[in-house]
Amino acid sequence: MQQDSKQDFSIDSLYPRSLKYLTNYLQSLVRGRLWLKVIIGMVLGIFTGILIGPSVGLIEPATANVVGDWLAFPGKLFLALIQMIVIPLIFASIIRGLAATEDLEQLRDIGLRVVLFFIATTAMAIIIGLTVATIIKPGTYIDSQSLQASMSMAPVVVEQASSQDLNISELPQKVVSLLPSNPLNSMVESNMLQVVIFAMVVGVALVMMAPAQAKPMLELLGSLQEVCMTVVRWAMVLAPIAVFGLLAQLTAKLGMDALFGMAVYVGTVLLALLLLFITYLVMIFFIAREHPFNFIRSIRDVLLLAFSTSSSAAVMPLSIKTAEEKLNVRPSISQFVIPLGATINMNGTALYQGVAAIFLAQVFGIEIGLGGMALIILTSVGASIGAPATPGVGIVILSMVLASVGIPAAGIALIMGVDRILDMSRTAINVTGDLVAAKLMDRWVGGKATLKEELKTQALHEDIREKTGLDVLTPENVKG
Repeated sequence: MQQDSKQDFSIDSLYPRSLKYLTNYLQSLVRGRLWLKVIIGMVLGIFTGILIGPSVGLIEPATANVVGDWLAFPGKLFLALIQMIVIPLIFASIIRGLAATEDLEQLRDIGLRVVLFFIATTAMAIIIGLTVATIIKPGTYIDSQSLQASMSMAPVVVEQASSQDLNISELPQKVVSLLPSNPLNSMVESNMLQVVIFAMVVGVALVMMAPAQAKPMLELLGSLQEVCMTVVRWAMVLAPIAVFGLLAQLTAKLGMDALFGMAVYVGTVLLALLLLFITYLVMIFFIAREHPFNFIRSIRDVLLLAFSTSSSAAVMPLSIKTAEEKLNVRPSISQFVIPLGATINMNGTALYQGVAAIFLAQVFGIEIGLGGMALIILTSVGASIGAPATPGVGIVILSMVLASVGIPAAGIALIMGVDRILDMSRTAINVTGDLVAAKLMDRWVGGKATLKEELKTQALHEDIREKTGLDVLTPENVKG
């Protein structure tokens, strides 16, 4: 009797199409060397900004501001397009990823482990960032007064960190507040942690429903995924021009002297990201038993595309395809872990926030003790988990981290000029973390079917979809 009721769950009876089949355009971007075009755009943007900026001053400052604003227009349009589709894409992908798991037992095992893994590695990433920034002390290489003057900023008033202790009595209410009372409002405000929790609640409810009722919703979400990837395709056309314009505008405002002064800060962030990347390779070698160079070779295309787009959500289809076909991860695991990781596994972003917080504290002469660093870790973990997978989001949520330890949020203006380079780099690390998590979860959790069996079944289902035009298959479609 119990077995009969289990067959009524949609998780056992519905087979939604994998997001990896939407990778054709993304792979053409890799073949077309979008990453090289983006790097060329970066170099030309910096060069153009120096020419029209205060360092060379080929044109009047007022005219330079107008020219810079128009040059940045494609970049702002690119950011707006990506930001517009991230929430619906993540929402749809998490729910359909839940439906792609083998059964409720696998879903329970992988869900708990992957969330704990994401939290642990995010905290580890912040600790790496804080340690590197504390050792190098990049803020001591900056003359904050002259830098503020070059950006026409008002002098920043230093506010010492407040020593507010966490109130344990408020903890139950804070936990309850994670559940969105108004999911649409959470989407409007880009509260990604609430959006993810809502998506997981809806997804679990959906996979436990009768297949007849769940199928229309899964088909609608499949159409939503295709709409989002179409918008991504439009945005990618602007990527090299976007990077050129944004860097030209910001370099024109900063000037060459300020950029040279920020070089140590940029180098500190990149060094910390490299250490985090090496840590991932160590995990792959000792836990997944795979050679690091083989792993790098397998994920190279995803890293280049993530670097070019600055959005881990936009490259999700290619990440899933890479995990399954090159890293030998079961589809039932990759299609759940990677969409979830694209939202809450922001290790590169968290590391960057730790370095930026210490850097600005050093610039403004604020002493950050062990207590302050612990507060930065807690705030950064929460902020990174709740961050949208969009370009530039690290700068936006950095203000939360700075406010937690009394660092002036106005200091964000000092690091805006170099954020485009760091944003692309940390996105590549974020995507690496998602792929590492998928590989490790496949080893730790596994599944009833082997990888070969799952891929064979998936290919069979795709052949049926080509013939029937269906998105979500039922056992009757498969048998027929």
